[in-house]
Amino acid sequence: MPRTSPTRPTRTARTVRTATAVAAALGVLTLSACGAADTGKSQRAGADAKTVTLTVPSWVGAQANTAVAAYLLENELGYEVESKQLGEVLAWDALSKGDVDAILEDWGHPKEEKQYVEEKKTVVKGGDLGVTGHIGWFVPKYFADAHPDVTDWKNLDKYAKDFATAESGGKGQILEGSPDYVTHDDAIIKNLGLDLKTKYAGSEAAQITAIKKYAKEKKPFLTYWWTPQWLNAQVDLVEVQLPPYKEGCDAVPAKVACGYPETPLQKYLNADFAKNGGEAAEFLKNFKWTTEQQNEVALMIADQKLSPEAAAEKWVKDNEATWKTWLPK
Repeated sequence: MPRTSPTRPTRTARTVRTATAVAAALGVLTLSACGAADTGKSQRAGADAKTVTLTVPSWVGAQANTAVAAYLLENELGYEVESKQLGEVLAWDALSKGDVDAILEDWGHPKEEKQYVEEKKTVVKGGDLGVTGHIGWFVPKYFADAHPDVTDWKNLDKYAKDFATAESGGKGQILEGSPDYVTHDDAIIKNLGLDLKTKYAGSEAAQITAIKKYAKEKKPFLTYWWTPQWLNAQVDLVEVQLPPYKEGCDAVPAKVACGYPETPLQKYLNADFAKNGGEAAEFLKNFKWTTEQQNEVALMIADQKLSPEAAAEKWVKDNEATWKTWLPK
């Protein structure tokens, strides 16, 4: 959510607070303050260990990953799965300490990768998730159809009055999600000299509510948004082309004046768990699905209001040919 940046929603993009019902359904636990020493040694790793702990990011697409992985670990491989809802940087710290065994959707955290993967070697790469993420600025298609030049950032000031709200102080508003997301939008606005102001909805859910309301009333709006996201199947959005992303253009957060990159989403495992986690570790390394498959489960959770467990069960029953390839040989 959200939900890419070199420091990232710490959403990139996006850390959104999950609805209480979703958190409860996933059995979210609070991370203990007295965690293991920072050695990277998972306290649950080992071929005979039957408990796996996964972090649950707060955006629904990542919840779909955890729900399906947990369902299969429990029902096909006989593991007990615990889940912990953590902010993205906290999740990396917990992964390094062994308080969490795996992160199943990471949008890019170069600082943590360098610290834990390259230097401490307490975390290892778990492979591609199979989903490519992208963050950008979007407007509704009905507005872009009426004003085709709005899709070029150079013309945004021309439409600032259309995006203005009572809270934007006469500037055009760009709707953001959670303030926990790490975005470059304030820097982009400043460095491109745009007549815009960010407004945080507070969470992914609140941002979705606002977008749906604007769309229902056919009002113009500009929003920070991302793909994949299940709402894209219901609200037709068109991306505003920011200056093209080039390697290193976001290296200094205060100086960013470019768009966001395409980001193949990654999995990471606690190093000890990756080595000694038996079938659970092998399964999580094998876990790989498409954007469409993730969106299918996310839509059931967020829009159809199924519990994550129920959504996972439904998807698993309908997609045996896919998940069978993830099971250890």
